[in-house]
Amino acid sequence: MNILVTGCNGQLGNEMQLLAKENPQHQYFFTDVVIPEGSKAQKLDITNEADVEAFVNENKIDCIVNCAAFTAVDKAESNEEFCNLLNNIAPGYLAKAVGKRGGSMVQISTDYVFDGTSHKPVTEELPTCPNSVYGRTKLAGEESVKANCQQYLIIRTAWLYSTFGNNFVKTMIRLGKEKPELGVIFDQVGTPTYARDLAVAIFVAINKGIVPGIYHFSNEGVISWYDFTKAIHRIAGINTCHVKPLHTEEYPTPAARPHYSVLDKTKIKNTYGIEIPYWEDSLRECISKL
Repeated sequence: MNILVTGCNGQLGNEMQLLAKENPQHQYFFTDVVIPEGSKAQKLDITNEADVEAFVNENKIDCIVNCAAFTAVDKAESNEEFCNLLNNIAPGYLAKAVGKRGGSMVQISTDYVFDGTSHKPVTEELPTCPNSVYGRTKLAGEESVKANCQQYLIIRTAWLYSTFGNNFVKTMIRLGKEKPELGVIFDQVGTPTYARDLAVAIFVAINKGIVPGIYHFSNEGVISWYDFTKAIHRIAGINTCHVKPLHTEEYPTPAARPHYSVLDKTKIKNTYGIEIPYWEDSLRECISKL
């Protein structure tokens, strides 16, 4: 297959590039809106419908993995128009272009499509109820993909981190080395997701054949941001920083965060026969690479 991966400079996009070298049976096209010097990726503005359609047709794309998104959750509250363009309208352009060719589309979505008031792992069937601009635009993007491509795979994930880009793990390691004390939220619970594990799951789905639908994916287990930070510091060998628990109210942000973001992964495990690593095992792997 000819596979287009958008947003290749991001956390997941970079992991997809590494895994592509281990999956040589397909031909890959990696794109982003800005290409670093020395990169073999190509420039593509996914918010330009004509450019998207031309790229997909000229390169005979059979499958698109859309890793591009506006993920600055707080900035989204004051940038709704651009956030909607990138998270909703652009995925629609991608789905429409590949859908016309009878191809498939993998769209990455988020736990923010829920309001976080559940108290048990969230299944794909639970009614959505986003309470932030980011969540609303990502949910709209899901609908745009479904409306324009029959062979769609929507994967909702949460708490993404990797060795690439800016993320919670790298920030906590940096702050842990710089500061004698840190306050971290303890009343928001979820599961971290190592971007490499998500990339592996995407490759499994593509290679086994897309079974259309919405799926949830994160690592296994449950933890708070506070406990996650304590684990990061422990594994990274940081013992000079005191981490104290904070209530959400003590750390106000422009965008509301879900208090409970544990995703039920039963569907994706049963459909594709994948085994998902425990969050701490994946965290250790990531930190060892850092």
